[in-house]
Amino acid sequence: MTNKLDFSGVRWGSVEWTNLCTLYLRAYESRLEQPVLGDRAAAEAVDRIDYDFGRMHRTAQPWANQFLVALRAKQLDVWAGDFLRHNPQAVVLHLGCGLDSRAYRLDVPRGVSWFDVDVPEVIDLRRRLYDDYPGYTMIGSSVTEPGWLDQVPMDRPALIVAEGLLMYLTETELRDLLTRLTDRFATGELLADLLSPWGPRFSNSPLLSKFSTSGITKWGTHDGHELSEWNPRLRLIDRVMFLDPDKIPLKPQRLVYRLLTAIPAVRNYDRLYRFRF
Repeated sequence: MTNKLDFSGVRWGSVEWTNLCTLYLRAYESRLEQPVLGDRAAAEAVDRIDYDFGRMHRTAQPWANQFLVALRAKQLDVWAGDFLRHNPQAVVLHLGCGLDSRAYRLDVPRGVSWFDVDVPEVIDLRRRLYDDYPGYTMIGSSVTEPGWLDQVPMDRPALIVAEGLLMYLTETELRDLLTRLTDRFATGELLADLLSPWGPRFSNSPLLSKFSTSGITKWGTHDGHELSEWNPRLRLIDRVMFLDPDKIPLKPQRLVYRLLTAIPAVRNYDRLYRFRF
């Protein structure tokens, strides 16, 4: 029997734990009879890890939360797959990649150069699960540090995926990042989810003052127009509410989310955006 990877050192509530939790939710969802995302690569990764997933299960509440993760990832996968079909020699930058298996989940053309980028401690954990190979590179750096982009070719169309990331940057950090990215590449697309202005307000609520997540959300938007105003090269081509109850295959959860998304503040809290430049 192959020895499992000992992840017991992942501290509860840390950034690494959050990424492991998201991986677990995608793996859990993949085992449904009719999954939305069906992330078998995530399931295979979780099967290789020795961790207290029983405790994580009780905390993560996959009954409800698995679809929050799966629906968001699925829509970004659809857009990413469309871009790669039309640009089989592209550069992909997966920013704030965590332990996501998107590079393995998608049908990536052989000519694509894929870069997964996250802070060093997350990439160190990721390297225990995955290896670099020709066409696939992991970079340990905060996305707000400019130097990491020097490792990335600039002579091809770029697909930039930022899932669960941009809301944690300040406005200044976000504007600087967008400028660096669009200055480096002649053409490409940016796929991202953005929270409503309720995100920072809720994050700074006294209700969260005792939790590690207090204050971590820095920026929100009603409709994403600020990105195009800050950077005229970015043109919004699509915007969707990812939490579509009709796409949830399990009836109890589908009914719950229909009730929740009837509330505008919930329905528009986190939306997905596709920009072209």
